[in-house]
Amino acid sequence: MIPSMDIYDLLVWFDQYLAKRHLQFEAVAIGGAALNLLGVVSRLTMDCDILYPEIPRDIAEAARAFAAEVRDRGDTLQEDWLNNGPASLANQRSLGRVDLLCAKLFALCDRGIDLGDCIALAPTTD
Repeated sequence: MIPSMDIYDLLVWFDQYLAKRHLQFEAVAIGGAALNLLGVVSRLTMDCDILYPEIPRDIAEAARAFAAEVRDRGDTLQEDWLNNGPASLANQRSLGRVDLLCAKLFALCDRGIDLGDCIALAPTTD
Protein backbone atom coordinates (compact mmCIF):
# COMPACT_ATOMS: atom_id res chain seq x y z
CA MET A 1 0.00 0.00 0.00
CA ILE A 2 1.29 3.47 -0.79
CA PRO A 3 1.03 6.41 1.62
CA SER A 4 -2.25 8.26 1.08
CA MET A 5 -1.78 10.68 -1.80
CA ASP A 6 2.01 11.10 -1.78
CA ILE A 7 1.91 12.30 -5.37
CA TYR A 8 5.37 11.10 -6.40
CA ASP A 9 4.75 7.56 -5.17
CA LEU A 10 1.23 7.63 -6.56
CA LEU A 11 2.46 8.57 -10.03
CA VAL A 12 5.20 5.93 -9.95
CA TRP A 13 2.59 3.35 -8.95
CA PHE A 14 0.23 4.55 -11.68
CA ASP A 15 3.04 4.42 -14.25
CA GLN A 16 3.71 0.79 -13.28
CA TYR A 17 -0.03 0.10 -13.50
CA LEU A 18 -0.08 1.53 -17.03
CA ALA A 19 3.04 -0.36 -18.09
CA LYS A 20 1.45 -3.68 -17.09
CA ARG A 21 -1.38 -2.81 -19.47
CA HIS A 22 1.00 -1.73 -22.24
CA LEU A 23 -0.10 1.90 -21.87
CA GLN A 24 1.92 5.05 -21.32
CA PHE A 25 1.08 8.68 -20.75
CA GLU A 26 3.27 11.78 -20.59
CA ALA A 27 1.71 15.03 -19.51
CA VAL A 28 2.25 18.47 -18.03
CA ALA A 29 0.91 18.61 -14.47
CA ILE A 30 0.08 21.83 -12.65
CA GLY A 31 -1.52 22.74 -9.34
CA GLY A 32 -0.78 21.05 -6.05
CA ALA A 33 0.67 17.94 -7.67
CA ALA A 34 3.21 20.02 -9.61
CA LEU A 35 4.10 22.02 -6.51
CA ASN A 36 4.73 18.76 -4.64
CA LEU A 37 6.84 17.30 -7.44
CA LEU A 38 8.89 20.50 -7.57
CA GLY A 39 9.41 20.44 -3.81
CA VAL A 40 7.65 23.78 -3.29
CA VAL A 41 5.12 22.25 -0.88
CA SER A 42 4.90 18.91 0.88
CA ARG A 43 1.21 18.73 1.64
CA LEU A 44 -1.00 15.90 0.44
CA THR A 45 -3.05 16.59 -2.67
CA MET A 46 -6.45 15.36 -3.78
CA ASP A 47 -5.72 15.06 -7.49
CA CYS A 48 -3.31 15.53 -10.36
CA ASP A 49 -4.33 18.38 -12.67
CA ILE A 50 -3.14 17.78 -16.24
CA LEU A 51 -2.68 20.87 -18.37
CA TYR A 52 -1.65 19.11 -21.55
CA PRO A 53 -2.43 16.89 -23.42
CA GLU A 54 -6.08 15.95 -23.16
CA ILE A 55 -6.19 12.67 -21.29
CA PRO A 56 -6.96 9.91 -23.81
CA ARG A 57 -9.98 7.71 -23.14
CA ASP A 58 -7.91 4.57 -22.44
CA ILE A 59 -5.75 6.45 -19.91
CA ALA A 60 -8.82 8.00 -18.24
CA GLU A 61 -10.40 4.55 -17.95
CA ALA A 62 -7.16 3.14 -16.54
CA ALA A 63 -6.97 6.00 -14.03
CA ARG A 64 -10.50 5.26 -12.81
CA ALA A 65 -9.73 1.53 -12.51
CA PHE A 66 -6.49 2.37 -10.72
CA ALA A 67 -8.39 4.57 -8.26
CA ALA A 68 -10.79 1.70 -7.57
CA GLU A 69 -7.84 -0.61 -6.81
CA VAL A 70 -6.31 1.99 -4.50
CA ARG A 71 -9.62 2.30 -2.65
CA ASP A 72 -9.89 -1.52 -2.45
CA ARG A 73 -6.49 -1.50 -0.68
CA GLY A 74 -7.83 0.92 1.92
CA ASP A 75 -6.39 4.20 0.63
CA THR A 76 -8.42 7.17 -0.52
CA LEU A 77 -8.34 8.25 -4.15
CA GLN A 78 -11.09 10.05 -6.05
CA GLU A 79 -12.27 8.50 -9.29
CA ASP A 80 -11.33 11.68 -11.17
CA TRP A 81 -7.92 12.08 -9.47
CA LEU A 82 -6.27 12.43 -12.89
CA ASN A 83 -8.08 15.22 -14.70
CA ASN A 84 -7.88 17.97 -17.30
CA GLY A 85 -9.58 20.52 -15.03
CA PRO A 86 -7.15 23.36 -15.83
CA ALA A 87 -6.80 22.54 -19.55
CA SER A 88 -8.24 25.91 -20.54
CA LEU A 89 -4.98 27.50 -19.34
CA ALA A 90 -2.98 25.64 -22.01
CA ASN A 91 -4.09 27.95 -24.80
CA GLN A 92 -3.42 31.09 -22.81
CA ARG A 93 0.04 30.79 -21.30
CA SER A 94 3.22 28.85 -20.83
CA LEU A 95 3.64 27.78 -17.24
CA GLY A 96 6.33 28.99 -14.91
CA ARG A 97 6.30 29.99 -11.25
CA VAL A 98 4.09 33.01 -11.95
CA ASP A 99 1.70 30.83 -13.93
CA LEU A 100 1.52 28.29 -11.12
CA LEU A 101 0.71 31.13 -8.75
CA CYS A 102 -2.07 32.32 -11.06
CA ALA A 103 -3.49 28.80 -11.22
CA LYS A 104 -3.35 28.47 -7.43
CA LEU A 105 -5.01 31.89 -6.97
CA PHE A 106 -7.77 30.78 -9.33
CA ALA A 107 -8.16 27.58 -7.32
CA LEU A 108 -8.15 29.58 -4.07
CA CYS A 109 -11.05 31.68 -5.32
CA ASP A 110 -12.84 28.54 -6.56
CA ARG A 111 -12.27 26.18 -3.61
CA GLY A 112 -10.93 28.38 -0.83
CA ILE A 113 -8.26 25.87 0.26
CA ASP A 114 -5.15 26.90 -1.67
CA LEU A 115 -3.85 29.83 0.39
CA GLY A 116 -0.95 27.76 1.78
CA ASP A 117 0.21 26.91 -1.76
CA CYS A 118 -0.02 30.57 -2.77
CA ILE A 119 2.11 31.57 0.20
CA ALA A 120 4.59 28.73 -0.43
CA LEU A 121 5.19 30.10 -3.94
CA ALA A 122 6.57 33.22 -2.18
CA PRO A 123 5.06 35.88 -4.42
CA THR A 124 6.79 39.26 -4.63
CA THR A 125 5.69 42.60 -6.06
CA ASP A 126 7.78 41.82 -9.14
